[in-house]
Amino acid sequence: MPKSKSRRSPKRAARHRPRAAAAKLPKNAVTLVVVMRAKEGQHLLLEAELRALVTPSRKEEGCLRYDLHRSADQPGIFLFHEVWETRDHHTAHTRTPHFLRWNARKDSLLASREAAFWQQLA
Repeated sequence: MPKSKSRRSPKRAARHRPRAAAAKLPKNAVTLVVVMRAKEGQHLLLEAELRALVTPSRKEEGCLRYDLHRSADQPGIFLFHEVWETRDHHTAHTRTPHFLRWNARKDSLLASREAAFWQQLA
């Protein structure tokens, strides 16, 4: 008698999959984390402006990751998680037309902005 196939639900099967190891970044790579809070009544416009940065930024030389997040608890707070091959690649990013457009508009949309560069340890 042949063995019957296990009929686990997809959710249950997902719990038993081994986790993928995190990729080691290039030696000089930097991660930039930017947290932005929208001015009162500006969160929808801010989100639209931030979304407009994603596609062109991901196409830039040296961009390894460029992800936009919105707070699950406070819709007016956004986070960029960016990874660049080098700090120079990020500097070049700040000179692109899409970034300059954003830079000219950000003050009317942001109540606050915090940014920090990070380097991967492990």
